[in-house]
Amino acid sequence: MVTIDSVNNISNFIADEDVPYEEEIARNLYSVKSWGRYLDHKQDSLANSKKAHHLRPLFILFERALKELPGSYKLWKRYLDLRTKYVKEKFSLSEHVEEYAKMNNCFERALFLLNKMPRIWLDYINFLLLQDQVTKTRRVFDRALRSLPITQHTRIWPLYLLFARQVGGETALRVYKRFIKFDISKIEDYIDLLLELERYDEAAYQLARMLDLDLPSSYGKSPYKLWMELSEIICSHPQDIKRLKVEAILRSGIVRFSDQVGKLWCSLAQYWILLGRFEKARDVFEEAIKQVTTVRDFTQVFDAFAEFEESLLASLIQAGAESGVSELEMDLKFLRFERLMDRRPFLVNEVLLRQNPHNVAEWIKRVELYSGNPGKTVETFGQAIKTIDPKKATPNLLPKIWVLFSRFYEDGGDLDKARSVYEKAVLMAYKTPTELAEVWTEFAELEIRQDNFRGALDVLARATRPPSKYKTISFYDETLPVQNRVFKSLKLWSFYVDLEESVGTLESTRAVYDHILDLKIANPQIIVNYANYLEEQGYHEDSFKIYERGLELFKYPIAFEIWNIYLTKFIQRYGGAKLERARDLFEQAIEHCPAKYAKPIFLLYGKLEEDYGLAKHAMRIYDRATRAVGDNDRLEMFQFYIAKATSAFGVTSTREVYERAIEVLPDQQCKEMCLEYAEMERKLGEIDRARSIYGHASQFCDPSANIPFWQIWHDFEVQHGNEDTFKEMLRIKRSVQAQFNTEINYLSAQILSAKGKSTESGNTGLAGFIKSSQSIKATNTTESTSSAPTGENPDELAI
Repeated sequence: MVTIDSVNNISNFIADEDVPYEEEIARNLYSVKSWGRYLDHKQDSLANSKKAHHLRPLFILFERALKELPGSYKLWKRYLDLRTKYVKEKFSLSEHVEEYAKMNNCFERALFLLNKMPRIWLDYINFLLLQDQVTKTRRVFDRALRSLPITQHTRIWPLYLLFARQVGGETALRVYKRFIKFDISKIEDYIDLLLELERYDEAAYQLARMLDLDLPSSYGKSPYKLWMELSEIICSHPQDIKRLKVEAILRSGIVRFSDQVGKLWCSLAQYWILLGRFEKARDVFEEAIKQVTTVRDFTQVFDAFAEFEESLLASLIQAGAESGVSELEMDLKFLRFERLMDRRPFLVNEVLLRQNPHNVAEWIKRVELYSGNPGKTVETFGQAIKTIDPKKATPNLLPKIWVLFSRFYEDGGDLDKARSVYEKAVLMAYKTPTELAEVWTEFAELEIRQDNFRGALDVLARATRPPSKYKTISFYDETLPVQNRVFKSLKLWSFYVDLEESVGTLESTRAVYDHILDLKIANPQIIVNYANYLEEQGYHEDSFKIYERGLELFKYPIAFEIWNIYLTKFIQRYGGAKLERARDLFEQAIEHCPAKYAKPIFLLYGKLEEDYGLAKHAMRIYDRATRAVGDNDRLEMFQFYIAKATSAFGVTSTREVYERAIEVLPDQQCKEMCLEYAEMERKLGEIDRARSIYGHASQFCDPSANIPFWQIWHDFEVQHGNEDTFKEMLRIKRSVQAQFNTEINYLSAQILSAKGKSTESGNTGLAGFIKSSQSIKATNTTESTSSAPTGENPDELAI
């Protein structure tokens, strides 16, 4: 090692050109800049030297400078970098160990005063890494960490961890264990190292600690993924795990990750299986089956359980073949496996009920599974009734479980218990009155099946008995109990009245019907049924009164159906005997009748006058009908009116009807009416009248779209006209064609103008509109000229 003390005569290393720099440092002995300029000069002067040890004078100069300024980081850093490079290039480690030792000593001298400089520590460590001195390097790392403030440890640890990885073994473990105390977020790297070195107990412990502290994964793994890794370590090496309470850890994971319960239960069971504790594993499987709440988790656990039992059975069979296991033990294993498979439907049902204990359909399935076992069936019904909350039950299914419960006792011949079930069922707080009404109905059905009709009527009378102040109760008022609202259930009343009609008296049946009407819950079918019942009993006038009560309850369109039945029944009953009364009824029916429902009533009214009244009255009714019916029915009504007028008063009497129809009907229907009118006049020989009708209808018929009309007129002129009338027809046709073309072109111009699609950018505003109009007019003129007869007229009549 080069030092000032080892050099006998420093003057031997001072050249003539160095004298000015020597004088400068003599004047400024403690100036870093002066020493720096001298060193630069010396380095440049020696740069071209070819001597083997040409840097020795420079190193001596550095030693002189550092003797005077031993705390200068700048001088030390420059000296160490230069000398390190020199040693690496000039000396091999295997042949010149002493040179590397001298360099190490130089670093040690520098760090004696500069031990707070991380860069020098890193340079020293990198130089040591070249020498393969593991212990010395590790101790220098430790000295660096002790010397530097903790805020600068981040510069040392990456290199230290790399060194530990290269060394491996216990050294690596101890280094990483110290490192996670400094930065616990890198605990996953420590866990990976532990797994590489097969330290499974420590790896599981650190992973459990990471999860317990809820540390985020530096590799982006989710908490569930980390739990799965922990369970995999535990289950793969159960004998190595000593520091952890495995069962408690896995159970906490089951509570924490509710969407992966099945997999974690299987991991816990697998842990005990690998330890050879099969009974403990079986207990875990049984507990899991009773706690999982989804079919997916149940399937995972059950399949693993079945596979476990099957593997035990297979191993027992193999062992029996080799060592002679007793048949009794073999039979017990077979029975256990078969019982497990037989329990599967029950276990699945339990899972679904745990998922939703108010699922009535699943309770019914459970009852069906226990069919053939009366004790279990009754127990299941009892559990269902206690568990199900009517407000949370499946809509409209809760009554079914009560019905099945009662039917179970009924099929067993115990009618008293069957009735007691219904007595309890009607007291339940159902979600809707409809469900309670269904229970009452089934209660009555029970009595009917036993031919106890009087008892069934009593049940329905109890069900429909209104509470006090019932007029203020609404069927849909959810603030009231369903027992206070069920008396307004139309389904219950319909069943009651049907039963009264079958086995009751006339008075009792009428009383039930009247009660329905008083409650104002009747529908049109109830009205019709009541009226038909009275009619069958010979009370015709009373049945008509029921129709009238129904008309008070219902307005159009429902009243239309009631009027149809009522008027038909009245006419069938009295015919023309009470004509004035019938007329009054019809007038009431059509007074507020909407146009869309008026046609059938007017036709029935007119038929009444035709059969029992005067024909003039009938025609007057049909005339009123043409004004009262809707637009869709008006044409048909006019045609019917014309047909009736023709048959009653002759063809000529229909001219006024035709003319009024032409006035009020829309264009398309007016054209059809004109054709019929013209055809009638033609048959009567009124050719001129027919021709004028065709001329009137032509204004609604575009020749390009209504070709059949113009063909009919063409044929008419061929048969009945002459050359002048034919030419007049052609003139009218051209005029109508021009009219429709003008309208179409005008509309097209308006649309194009509105959309701004003018081909010339300057045609805007009023001037553009005038120009467009002139263009359209010119086009129309051209079309009319081209359509005028030129050489030959294709429509000319050959006479």
